Amino acid sequence: MRNLKAEMVRIGITNQDVSRLLGCSEKTVRNKMNGRSQFTISEAEKIRDLFFKNLSLEYLFVDSDTVEKSA
Repeated sequence: MRNLKAEMVRIGITNQDVSRLLGCSEKTVRNKMNGRSQFTISEAEKIRDLFFKNLSLEYLFVDSDTVEKSA
């Protein structure tokens, strides 16, 4: 979630903003952001559609471990 976190910081989106959008707790969002659980496709689409319309799901939600293993 490195790209998602960076883009959130860049435009000032907080975990609280995401939790309100998804209708869940901030703890749930933190767990998803830190890889303890996963965002559903519909959650990822909601985040992208509201906050990051010009960015792809693949870019925002790339798994950092996958990128590092392929390098």
